[in-house]
Parts: sequence; structure tokens; C-alpha cells
Amino acid sequence: MAFHEVRYPTNLSLGSSGGPERRTEIVTLVNGFEERNSPWSDSRRRYDAGAGMRSLDDLDTLITFFEARRGQLHGFRWKDWADFKTCKPSLVVGATDQLIGAGDGVKTAFQLVKAYGSGSGSWTRRITKPVAGTVKVAVNGAPRVLGADFTVDATTGIVTFNLPPAAGASVTAGCEYDVPVRFDTDRIAVTIATFHAGEIPQVPVIEVRL
Repeated sequence: MAFHEVRYPTNLSLGSSGGPERRTEIVTLVNGFEERNSPWSDSRRRYDAGAGMRSLDDLDTLITFFEARRGQLHGFRWKDWADFKTCKPSLVVGATDQLIGAGDGVKTAFQLVKAYGSGSGSWTRRITKPVAGTVKVAVNGAPRVLGADFTVDATTGIVTFNLPPAAGASVTAGCEYDVPVRFDTDRIAVTIATFHAGEIPQVPVIEVRL
């Protein structure tokens, strides 16, 4: 499988449904207590690409995109309108949004991440598909300049400094990002008559691990 660095049309993903999925195995003991375990360390996102269509032109756009990806064969970028920034959706991305590491005077490469925390629980997500031109970086709160101070690989989410941050320096970053996904079906079924009546095809999309 290849990954195509192309984004699913955002005007269609805007009306789609979906979000994160976890897998939890639950065993109920004879005394009524439960044992819970998760074989997944990370969540996986699922969406319905069909839910965002409003016209036959939208349907044509979907079919064209689907055929170009060869169905499930090739991955692509997806904008999750509910979760596409390292900050709150109502805020502007900033260079201090997320802590991505600490300098040691040697290391130059840092992975973009986003932390989710509530109460005593937390989870850190790797950001592998940042949107080009949106990445902002700071060291100890001081903004760094793209090109002059660092570069970013928009296909992996790796930030690389020209000079390693000093030992103990906090490295932070912010960006907009996409979700790497693929279609979770090799078939699109739609009846034009019912489509006009408001029925739309279900086109499942699922996150891929990279």
C-alpha cells in the first residue's frame, strides 16, 4: 500500500461523522467484578465520508477521489473538523501549544505530538501529517524561524533543528494536522433516485498506522 499525500476535499469532510475508537476487552468475574484490558496503546479514528455529501456534484467528487485511491489500496489525508489543531478549535495555533521534548545539546529531531489529559489520565498522540505552513516552534518560549532555525517534514511530523537545542531547554510546537486514513470499503453503492430524496451512500474511512 502507498500513501498519497493528498487531502480528501475539506468541503465534504466538514459534514461527515466519526471520531476516535478504542478497543477494550472486558471480563466479568464470578464475583461480579470486572477485569479490563486494552490491546491498543493508541486510539484509531473512523469516519463516514458519505455523510458530507449534499449534491450529485459532491457524489462525483467522492467517486473520482475513491477511484484515484483504488478503493482501499492507497491512504490519504483527512481533515477531522472536530480535532485538527494542537490547541482548542476556537484558538489560533501557537508555538507553545504542545511540549514535544527537551534539549540535550545533541538531539536535533523532535516528533510533533498532541497531549490529551483529563484528571489523572492522559494520552499523547503522534502527529504524523502536519499541514504545511502551519507549524510553529519555540525553544524555552522563544519562537524559532522556519528555514533559518528548523525544518519540518510534513509527511512524518518530524521537526529538525539546524542546531541542537541546549540541554534542558523545553521544545514546544503547534500546528494544524490531518489524519492518515484509507477507505474501509472497495465498493460505493448509490441509487440516484433515492439520493435525490435525501439518502446517501455510506463510505467508511479508517485511520491507518504509519
